[in-house]
Amino acid sequence: MDMAKGLRGREPLSVRPFRLAAVTATACLLLTLTACQDDGADRADGGRAAIVAPGRPGETSRTLTPEQAARAKPDDSPNAADHAYVRRMIEHHRQALTMSALAPERAAAEPVKRLAERITAAQKPEIGAMQKWLDRHPAPSAGSGTAAPGHDHDHGSMPGMATAQQLDELTAARGADFDRLFLKLMTTHHEGALTMAGEALAGGNNVAVEEMANEVVATQSAEIHRMRTMG
Repeated sequence: MDMAKGLRGREPLSVRPFRLAAVTATACLLLTLTACQDDGADRADGGRAAIVAPGRPGETSRTLTPEQAARAKPDDSPNAADHAYVRRMIEHHRQALTMSALAPERAAAEPVKRLAERITAAQKPEIGAMQKWLDRHPAPSAGSGTAAPGHDHDHGSMPGMATAQQLDELTAARGADFDRLFLKLMTTHHEGALTMAGEALAGGNNVAVEEMANEVVATQSAEIHRMRTMG
């Protein structure tokens, strides 16, 4: 997945790159097995293969048992922020697809049509990936007291979402009027997606969700810049 780019005219979104790097590095280090030696020196107690966790710069490496390595692995269990982000972003993306589907018959400018095609090509697969994530990580039931907030499906409260009236106006517009309104609404829509991604990166715990949020930041930041130059 692509990483985030800065936006023109606004501060780049903080995306916690060190956390992801640390998790990835830790996982790789803990899976490094020592080569088998004839004298059995690189075996943990009981003859089991030892796992070497290299130390930080200047520190010696440690030899761990499989149980110790499992305990040392970072816990990236999804939390409420992860579930809320994925669930809400699916609906956010779906509205972007609805808006983009209007462009082929209504837009006047070819760059606007191509932009709509790119949005569809990027966000449709992302919806599929996020839905698969939800299938693998069902949210806790409401009775457990740990359900993700915002489970009332109030999608209109999500940042950047176009209102029903705005969608009607976009549907009715043609030519240059459509182009101007599409770029305006989609820029706002993308900015809302960046806000949601920032919330997930700040409050979430799952590495897969972090990667999805970073991809949203990367693609939609670039598209915001493009739309501003087109508008």
